[in-house]
Amino acid sequence: MHISQQLPPPPMASISSPISISPKLPIFPKYSPLFPSPLSFPTKSRKLRIFCCLALDHQQNCSANVEPSADLRVVFASGGTGGHIYPAVAIADEIKIINPNAQILFLGTAHGMESTAVPSAGYDFDSIPAVPLARPIFSPRNVLLPYRLIKSMVQCYRRLRDFDPDIVVGTGGYVSFPVCLAAALKGLKLVIQEQNSVPGIANWVLSWFADQVFVAFNSSIDYFPKNKCIVSGNPVRLSVRRYVSKAAARLHFFPNVNSGNLEAKVVLVLGGSLGANAINIAMLNLYYEMLLEHKNLFIIWQTGVEAFDEMESLVKNHPHLVLSPFLHNMDLAYAAADLVVSRAGAMTCTEILATGKPSILIPSPNVAEGHQFKNAILMADLAGSRVITEDELDSTTLRIAIEEILDDPSLMADMCERALKVAKPHASAEIAHHIISLAKMSKAKK
Repeated sequence: MHISQQLPPPPMASISSPISISPKLPIFPKYSPLFPSPLSFPTKSRKLRIFCCLALDHQQNCSANVEPSADLRVVFASGGTGGHIYPAVAIADEIKIINPNAQILFLGTAHGMESTAVPSAGYDFDSIPAVPLARPIFSPRNVLLPYRLIKSMVQCYRRLRDFDPDIVVGTGGYVSFPVCLAAALKGLKLVIQEQNSVPGIANWVLSWFADQVFVAFNSSIDYFPKNKCIVSGNPVRLSVRRYVSKAAARLHFFPNVNSGNLEAKVVLVLGGSLGANAINIAMLNLYYEMLLEHKNLFIIWQTGVEAFDEMESLVKNHPHLVLSPFLHNMDLAYAAADLVVSRAGAMTCTEILATGKPSILIPSPNVAEGHQFKNAILMADLAGSRVITEDELDSTTLRIAIEEILDDPSLMADMCERALKVAKPHASAEIAHHIISLAKMSKAKK
């Protein structure tokens, strides 16, 4: 077993017109709060092999259809989770490709993962006060929410006044809410991007103030003012879209074994940056037996940073197994994989579609508004993904699902084809072009 100790991504995402159509109000089931306190995890010295580090390449080729403007200024309101941060970074990358002279500023919380993930991606970052919304909405913890929101909006207004952006882009979550409200009050052009099939409360409210709303799925239009919606798909990071051959990717993870043979099958297990306890336990009870029975099976297993030490102490060494707290080189991980076992976060689902991978999705029951379950059901409809709820999940259920897919080449080919058919790999570029067009209109009015 090769063990990779990697740090997580730094603690590591149409023109306004009168509203004539009322959107359907999302139905929000009761779930646990979205914002648990960060947990510390123990570390111990060990000999470790570092696979990679985070790097986003900013290509400097400029679109022939857009004339660069030296004073294009864009603010991104993004943070909280990678599902909100990475889409914003992907859009910012495309804006810089189209207009290398663009000035871009990210606003987020001082202690969120955006505070280090954004600077590491090469962008300026400034902090604002966090205003998390506790669940349920009428919780006593929200008594001071109006005061905290107003206080945060005042500071956001000052940041926007100082930077003087042509447009503000929000990618959802409590981090973006005060920034986008302040932008609306200031009369700035505002766009939001919704990653999930059903919107969260922040983006649903902000859609009434936005000039444009970019959604990932056709079904999402029903929850927003339809005259503002553009079905663009979710932005995918440049690093994930980069082509890597399967042979090269497998050699990266398994340099000492013949993982490039035609019979080899690689399962990629993802539980998110912090980990998924239920997935880890199910894998712990099945991985070794499967590796012994299937000589051509390989597993790349991301445990999450908080669970890594415990899993590393329990998992037996095997040359066909890579155990890692976090995988930064996702382009290599997806390229190496034949099957992905994962949570059903919006961006993971988007990357599965973009890379055309068969998948088994285990939605988290702890995400507010039931986003992951709804994402998983939509993925099952669009790409044939297998869905296992956490109540159904155990080692036997997961093993049967893995073997049924890997043992059926025609099924794998069908799932791959369906995923690629509905993928929108150019979503970032489409959104960037719309943002630049709106920004130019804003500048023309100044």
